[in-house]
Amino acid sequence: MLLSATPHQQLSDQLAGEGVNLKIGPFHINLTSTLPGVADNLFHLYGAYPIQSSTELIDFYIQLKAPSAIRRWIRPQATFSFDGHLPFKPLPQRQSFAMFEWGLNWCVANNAHQYLVIHSAVVEKNGKAFIFPGTPGSGKSTLCAGLVSQGWRLLSDEMALVSITTGLITPIPRPISLKNESIEIVKSLSNELYVGKPIHDTAKGDVAHMRPPQSSVEKNDVQATPAAVIFPKYRKGAHTELSTLSKGRTFLKLAENSFNYHILGSMGFNVLTNLVEQCQCFNFTYQNLDEAYSTLGNLINA
Repeated sequence: MLLSATPHQQLSDQLAGEGVNLKIGPFHINLTSTLPGVADNLFHLYGAYPIQSSTELIDFYIQLKAPSAIRRWIRPQATFSFDGHLPFKPLPQRQSFAMFEWGLNWCVANNAHQYLVIHSAVVEKNGKAFIFPGTPGSGKSTLCAGLVSQGWRLLSDEMALVSITTGLITPIPRPISLKNESIEIVKSLSNELYVGKPIHDTAKGDVAHMRPPQSSVEKNDVQATPAAVIFPKYRKGAHTELSTLSKGRTFLKLAENSFNYHILGSMGFNVLTNLVEQCQCFNFTYQNLDEAYSTLGNLINA
């Protein structure tokens, strides 16, 4: 059964009880929570995912809850628990679902060492996956959301999972995290896109999440071949410019953007070397999204 087909009260009861089991990318996740708003956000942002049976082996047990009874009423807070551990300090309760998204990133980055995990957005078209590494403010999520609105397949907004055995990228299509000005930019792209209510005053400013397309979720298990590594930079007033980046410089920048390159050691070196060798490598400066679509579309067809 798809999560969106589950009656709201049933979903809330299941979250408060045994938890909801979801397969997100290659990972099986059990989420429990009694916090207000979690069921609603899960319904709207993960509705295309099927609820898994309770017999599945779980990779991550995640719980969102209030740290104490008093905190339910006075400055309500939320905690993120992973397998019973609390890796983060509590946050205001209104940020609980964003905390789930950030916490799940942390779970994958710190435990999924069957992959080289690179902080980046990844989209695919015509069998070619483009990797967009980026630091905060680079515009990678805005560009990712824009390309997805144009029919590109979403593999991830946050991380490229590069198999250490095949070099292919495993999808983990989740809500796209939008910040500050990019929220309204993405909302204006299409009436068919669903963007949740903004969460204000987070450490990253205003944050909202765009629902992943059902077509991307349905290809949850379809890996993609990396074809290009593109370092985006959104700059107001800039002309659209795609410039070649050396493979040596690309390697170094990807290593800096990897969560577990240092843990994988020589294996990480080999995986990253093979990735860079098979990809075209670029810096990409843009402001106008239509020009960005055209430029990257031409690269796909080249």
